[in-house]
Amino acid sequence: MDMGTFYFITDKYFTDFPDDKLMTNKEYVNGKPHNRPCYYTFKDKANPIYWVIPISSQISKFQGIYNKKVSQKGICDTIVFGYVLGEKKAFLIQNMCPVTDEYINNQYLDAASGNPVSISTKLSKEIEDKAKKVLMLYKRGRTDLIFPNITIIENQLLAKIKNNN
Repeated sequence: MDMGTFYFITDKYFTDFPDDKLMTNKEYVNGKPHNRPCYYTFKDKANPIYWVIPISSQISKFQGIYNKKVSQKGICDTIVFGYVLGEKKAFLIQNMCPVTDEYINNQYLDAASGNPVSISTKLSKEIEDKAKKVLMLYKRGRTDLIFPNITIIENQLLAKIKNNN
């Protein structure tokens, strides 16, 4: 997998890891799956897994949540805004989850060029730095920062990897 690009997750992931806080696949256009949401992907340096962060086009909704967190706490590391293919998107660190290759459906490709969709190095760094910070805080007990129960999912993925080796 190319790190710093976007992928879609298989429906099997949501069957294998039922968690009502995961952002599940949705939307059909003309009876065919429309591959939503897509996920920004980066590698976990400590484990053989990837972390995926869903993106959303619902900017006003997430701007309101972001503003509320900043006004209450002075900071918001769980939502980052940036541009994907020229359109502003919300990167939802609060909805991130771990995956392995088995659960990757396909890479998000630019329809015009056929190339993998990517973002600026600066935005990539900001997202990954905040995601790693939030993950560290989550693993230290701040489970209010990420909605899905990523501990259960991560442990099940790691056990599955161990059993396959």
